[in-house]
Amino acid sequence: MTTIEFRRILHRHPELSFKEYATQQFILEALTAEGIECRKIANTGVLAKIEGKRGNLRRAVVLRADIDALPIEELNDVEFRSENSGVMHACGHDMHAAVLYGVLKELNRERDFEGTLWGIFQPGEELNPGGASLVLAENPFEGYEVAAVIGEHVDARLDVGEIGICPGVFMASNDELRFRITGRGGHAARRSEIDDTVTAMCDMVMRTTALNSPDSVVSVGRITAEGATNIIPSEVRTEGTMRTFDSQRREHIHSLLASNAQAIEQQYGVKVEVDISRGYPNVVNDIMLAYEAMIVATDEGIRVRELDRIPMAEDFGYYTERYPSLFFRLGIGAHSGGSHTATFCPDEAALPIGEKMMRRMALHILNK
Repeated sequence: MTTIEFRRILHRHPELSFKEYATQQFILEALTAEGIECRKIANTGVLAKIEGKRGNLRRAVVLRADIDALPIEELNDVEFRSENSGVMHACGHDMHAAVLYGVLKELNRERDFEGTLWGIFQPGEELNPGGASLVLAENPFEGYEVAAVIGEHVDARLDVGEIGICPGVFMASNDELRFRITGRGGHAARRSEIDDTVTAMCDMVMRTTALNSPDSVVSVGRITAEGATNIIPSEVRTEGTMRTFDSQRREHIHSLLASNAQAIEQQYGVKVEVDISRGYPNVVNDIMLAYEAMIVATDEGIRVRELDRIPMAEDFGYYTERYPSLFFRLGIGAHSGGSHTATFCPDEAALPIGEKMMRRMALHILNK
């Protein structure tokens, strides 16, 4: 099976986070057909293992791709469009998995390297708690010296034939914010008999968004107040997101949100509940690996762009917390469209670029 064939089969049969049962079975069968040792991991994921012909087999490199899709109805007019209603590979995870399959297939046939190569086809990147956390909870690399974990993500801001790398802190942590304010609801004209939950929530939102800075994003995307022109509701809810590039700043904002809630309670006589659902940690690229990757890419004729950090989040951050890691962006060109949209259609010409980059980095590290 070619890399493109593998990708198109995945694209035609997308599955949502932690429901990748058919995807898992397909990957297991494809790897087994290539004689690659593999097993299930993290419920709906796959872990592959290839031992080199020489060297210390306890020294390892881990390659990772995510495999889940999004709840989007595809609008692309392509022969391999999604056959699962309301579900689409709109973030390129089918491309990531295909790159990993191609690399494993080629290196398994050669095995001309030292140490052990692992491949993770990881479920649930799009949904908390993140499939990476479930993979690591099983401690699959116990007894191995993991020299690097390498992953990638397609990027329409980069041209085909180009990769992007950011040494150090690359992607933000993410937390989900939910506020609930309750008080005495009632007729809007009887101000002395009610608690103005709406104004209290507006104040809470303003205090929250005031916490934005160059190192953090704090945004509110939904406000629900089931009142009317002349009715103040007894309950108002909001939902938002928080992104930071620094763990200390992250904890500081959590503390400030709690302090703001207390101030709102005292000022408006309402009850404020703050629910912070902790998301993924920062993606932090090992600086040495990042610059080595730039050299390797250049030697392979791949154009390299050094990137600035971005306020997006990725559960690859769990790997970077535990092991030296590299997460790079793979150019697919602006014509591919925007990810998380119904018309996202990555250029498959990027697949051999991703394969070359991931393969060369794995060999570079294993054969040091």
